[in-house]
Amino acid sequence: MTQLQEYVATGRRKTSVARVRMVAGSGKIDINGRTFEEYFGTAPLQNTVLQPLQTVKQVNVYDISINATGGGAAGQAGAARLAISRALLQVDGNLRAGLKAEALLRRDPRRKERKKSGQPGARKRFQFSKR
Repeated sequence: MTQLQEYVATGRRKTSVARVRMVAGSGKIDINGRTFEEYFGTAPLQNTVLQPLQTVKQVNVYDISINATGGGAAGQAGAARLAISRALLQVDGNLRAGLKAEALLRRDPRRKERKKSGQPGARKRFQFSKR
């Protein structure tokens, strides 16, 4: 029995973490035991996850299993996108230029700003009364 080459990578976005296992196959994508279309119901989220594969023109080449935790749908989609990009780099280092040009290898550092004391939110102030 021949051992299939498996590529494992991790991506993060906001408070989400996505762990990806990529194996040569027919293009089937599973996320947390559910199908890709079922888990990410909207087209923009689906496109976010598929973006690295579309960039390197390898959409139906790999079977991908994603384990996503934390955050919401957009954060998990962004984390999965970064993880898939990193896994593709393990497959072929020559893909780096195309992925880098689309900024798919950069981790998005934006997070929710913390609430400050003495005010109701991160930036919002309590109503000011002159009299």
